[in-house]
Amino acid sequence: MTSARRAAVVGRPIAHSLSPVLHNAAFRALGLDWTYERIECDAEGLAGLVAGLGPEWVGLSVTMPGKFAALALADERTERAVTVGSANTLVRTEDGWLADCTDIDGAAGLLDECGAAGESAVVVGAGGTARPVFAALADRGFRRATVLARSESRAQDALLCAESFGLTASWAPLAADSVPPADVVVSTVPGSAQSDDFPLADALSSAAPAVADVAYDPWPTLLVAAAESKGARTAGGLTMLLAQAYRQAEWFTGRPAPRAAMSAALATAREQR
Repeated sequence: MTSARRAAVVGRPIAHSLSPVLHNAAFRALGLDWTYERIECDAEGLAGLVAGLGPEWVGLSVTMPGKFAALALADERTERAVTVGSANTLVRTEDGWLADCTDIDGAAGLLDECGAAGESAVVVGAGGTARPVFAALADRGFRRATVLARSESRAQDALLCAESFGLTASWAPLAADSVPPADVVVSTVPGSAQSDDFPLADALSSAAPAVADVAYDPWPTLLVAAAESKGARTAGGLTMLLAQAYRQAEWFTGRPAPRAAMSAALATAREQR
């Protein structure tokens, strides 16, 4: 039996996180006497938290608002995390901490789940969650992305990130009459923020045959409900959560992720909600 090790998801708020469900299931399936917990911590406190972790800690999953801080404090960074500009994964190494962005794997899983294919995408939102989506779109062969945001100035960093992955990127206002036709629509807007925006959800759901939403609470989101009513292929945030957790589990354990066990644990957790 491997000696006990520890890992955790870090963020604020954190009580809602399903990451412990996934990673504890992975540890059990791999026969590891390890534990995975939640730690409430904001971006300002992350560096101090990490500095105080003992040698038993193998890694951290970092959620908002600490993803930019996680990249900054790391001793080593993967190239893709640097390009995205944030990290959701910190892994203990012999020389300190390595930062990666497995959100890219999560976004790729989201695209695969809804069968996204083609050249053009609409990405709703220009925040940190949009950035790994651009990486996944480029990896899946997409060439163009229209970023819907409240202002062009707020979209600039997102546009630059998209272009760094080889996409031709443009801005459009966050309005129903500004949604262009596309091969896939990906929303990075929190589910709670869609409650007053159904006209936009209706327009987005009509724009593409495949619609993905990074949100999963509440579920289905207004966007996914509208898309399904029109026969679109859809995928939601739990798919993204699971896909990114597979890669995290491999970083933490150094072994292939037990995908079936992790997926089953998430399905059970969903039923209990």
